[in-house]
Amino acid sequence: MNKVTVAKSAGFCFGVDRAVKMVYNELNGNTKVATLGPIIHNQDVVNDMKSKGARVVESVDELLPDETVVIRSHGVGKDIYKKIAEKGNRMLDATCPFVSKIHKIVAEKSAEGYMILIAGDVTHPEVQGIIGHCEQNFLVFRNSFELKHVFEKNPDFFQKRLAFVAQTTYNIIEWEECLKMIPKYSPDIVIFDTICNATDTRQSDAAELAKSSDVMLVVGGKHSSNTVKLYEVCSRYCKTYHIENSDELSSLKLPCAGKIGITAGASTPAYIIKEVQTTMTENVNLTANQDEDIDFAEAIDQSFKKIHNGEKVKGIVMSVDNAEITVDLGIKQTGYVKLEDLTDDNTKKPADIVSVGDEIELVVIKVNDSDGTVALSRKKVEEMAGYDKIVKAKEEGTILEGKVNRAVNKGVILNYLGVRVFIPASHTGLRRDADLEQLNGQKVEFKIIEVDETGKKRAVGSIRAVETAKKDAIKNAFWNDAEVGKKYTGKVKSLTTFGAFVDLGGVDGMVHISELSWKRIKHPSEVVSVGDTLEVYIKELDRENNRISLGYKKPEDNPWEIFNSQYKVGDVVEVTVVSITKFGAFAKIIDGIDGLIHISQITDKKVENVGDVLAVGDVVKVKIIDINEEKQRVSLSMRALLENDNDAE
Repeated sequence: MNKVTVAKSAGFCFGVDRAVKMVYNELNGNTKVATLGPIIHNQDVVNDMKSKGARVVESVDELLPDETVVIRSHGVGKDIYKKIAEKGNRMLDATCPFVSKIHKIVAEKSAEGYMILIAGDVTHPEVQGIIGHCEQNFLVFRNSFELKHVFEKNPDFFQKRLAFVAQTTYNIIEWEECLKMIPKYSPDIVIFDTICNATDTRQSDAAELAKSSDVMLVVGGKHSSNTVKLYEVCSRYCKTYHIENSDELSSLKLPCAGKIGITAGASTPAYIIKEVQTTMTENVNLTANQDEDIDFAEAIDQSFKKIHNGEKVKGIVMSVDNAEITVDLGIKQTGYVKLEDLTDDNTKKPADIVSVGDEIELVVIKVNDSDGTVALSRKKVEEMAGYDKIVKAKEEGTILEGKVNRAVNKGVILNYLGVRVFIPASHTGLRRDADLEQLNGQKVEFKIIEVDETGKKRAVGSIRAVETAKKDAIKNAFWNDAEVGKKYTGKVKSLTTFGAFVDLGGVDGMVHISELSWKRIKHPSEVVSVGDTLEVYIKELDRENNRISLGYKKPEDNPWEIFNSQYKVGDVVEVTVVSITKFGAFAKIIDGIDGLIHISQITDKKVENVGDVLAVGDVVKVKIIDINEEKQRVSLSMRALLENDNDAE
């Protein structure tokens, strides 16, 4: 039994509802209203406002003197407020309170010297408004992939003061992926949870409904950021369609579905959601009846041996020449297949592919009753078979292999079993500024991430997804085998002020600065460089947060172990003065071990100023008079040697 269900939190959010009501209140009072950009990403609502006298302007310069300008819920930069004030128009600020909060955060943190990192779409009005409140440096990243690229390109990035915020409608799942990449232990990094709780709830409710539905309808403007993200969320779990209103339902080829779910973006009024729900509910039985009519019509066509464009047929090859073949279809029309419809391989002729008498499968391109001919294609049969495999590969996450045909604008094209597969530049696995031409003619592994179901038999693939899957497999294998104390050989990937990140073979671990040397160092670069090979071992594992703490210092290199094996109380040694204090001088015994010559132990006479007797760099003989292993302190004496000399006299 068919069932249509609407998600609990579908439709207008608080901020959008507030902005729309503000405009209608002004229009009802006969105020001349101009909205700075469409007040809402819903053309039906915008058109209704226009019919009541509202104007949509794209800049402050377009405002008429007697108009009241309404700032939409997305908000604007502070320069826009200044321009409106200079223009002198009355202003109503409908900026969503959640967006205003972000404006305040970035303004304050910018003033404090923080670099602002914004998760969102840089072209979205809300993000543009946030940028307009940043005092100093800022950076916008679309997803975790772009953020990772930023970190890898700038290894010293975490030495800066960073403040992270997100667009209020940002994808919750993607935000969580971004957070995993940001160090939580740095005092110079602050993260603000700025995703609107209504967005979180709407996406969660939509996901739950999608999990239990056969088909999801996401209702809202095609340019609405939060509606597009709802579509992305629902697409993870079932077949999903993005429509603006009920008028689009008639053009959809909806599959037979027992359970149909409906959700809507924050810019979709309740009446539009209701229209979609009503239309779907009323058409369930009608759709079933239409299916029965189509089956009946097909049965009649078959009884009269008619064929139609797009139909798959079988025929016997009657003749073969260099340009085409003719085929007997068992009907009054003669079928023919041109060479370009027979194969994609321009090195082959028809005779290389088929012979007279062969039975082959074909697809009808065009029926010409007046000429008594039927144009056919064998390539389309291969495309159909390839398309079915493409669809199955997407559903099962199968890794496919194909050769790149050519680079195009913003990506590359390859052909897989007759199906055109487009791989966007961001999914090629190459750097953003890399030349895509280098992939021409290359065999690549890829996954299908999107399939065009409009009849064009096209798909979108991702090389990066394969690389990601392989990296995930490596990571999973590592974590299954990892344990505290286990040794690894790795390469130094990057350096920060607090340590060195080491690639253990697809998984990164960190050697804290305190673990790089037994001596005190100010920066890891004093010990290691990027590209160095290190022998390390696991000190700590945080499986929940995928963090690995590594050790590098070897116990046998501990200066105290060396010192204890070579020196004891009473030994006389030569030392080098390394620092002067009010109470004495510190002198190096061996690398990593300094001893204190107390002011009272410098000479047998009273010393007022240590610097009058000793200077940094002096090499003097001393006697070890005490070793405190627990506190790791060594006491030295020059006076003891003088006393020995006196006793000898």
